[in-house]
Amino acid sequence: MATYAIGDVQGCFDELHELLNKIEFDQARDYLWFAGDLVNRGEKSLEVLRFVKGLGDRAITVLGNHDLHLLAVVQGRREPIAKDRMEAILNAPDRDELCTWLRQQPLMHRDEQLGYVMLHAGLPPQWSLDDAIARAAEVEQVLRGDDSAEFINHIYGNEPMQWSDRLSGWQRLRFITNCFTRLRFCDEQGRLELKGKGAPGSQPVDYQPWFDLRATQCDQQQILFGHWSTLDICPPGNVYALDTGCVWGGTLSALRIDVEPQWTNVACRAICDPRG
Repeated sequence: MATYAIGDVQGCFDELHELLNKIEFDQARDYLWFAGDLVNRGEKSLEVLRFVKGLGDRAITVLGNHDLHLLAVVQGRREPIAKDRMEAILNAPDRDELCTWLRQQPLMHRDEQLGYVMLHAGLPPQWSLDDAIARAAEVEQVLRGDDSAEFINHIYGNEPMQWSDRLSGWQRLRFITNCFTRLRFCDEQGRLELKGKGAPGSQPVDYQPWFDLRATQCDQQQILFGHWSTLDICPPGNVYALDTGCVWGGTLSALRIDVEPQWTNVACRAICDPRG
């Protein structure tokens, strides 16, 4: 039995199939963790959604910003943008079934036996992992409930920039969602910088990669995350960056996590500008 964590697939179904063949994935005994962004910029998002959903309890996926964007488009809360490739999902007979399944997925997954947690983007330095699990649960409860459409309508925006226990309502849920699905840079006070998409060194003064600011938390579990295809570095400590830029012409990567960490990757063709 093996467990593999896989970076942002973003609709690259053929490459995912090649990667699973390379690691000799056996659905009867192995498990896959997906770091979010199953869909959007690649050409076969519908096939990816159907495949991962069909894995049942053999797969765990956390939600990414592109997954939420799909939900917003399906619900008529956002218009597709030029680089989206979601037409097949929007026209699929099982579209609603797939989106209902997607809404049930968590923002954060923790396995204390393996010693890993997984999320799509990042965590502010003020949250412990226990805090983060609790904050994720707040959003998950709303997203899975009757207020999901209203939630989607309120999650867009960069404010508030900083966490406070006094935050409430949509502002509280928006901040939590932005951390889990969009965060790359923040400062020591936990103020988010959500515009930058470049590698470390491109951020404004006083901001740092979120993982560089977590030393004070002494995280007990190792953290897996995606989202940051332009990272181009190995994060320090107990942090693993899974998004190796498949849809941008990089690779699709799997990290085996039930033993000493082992990387496997397959090459992908360039589709989009990574700044998009």
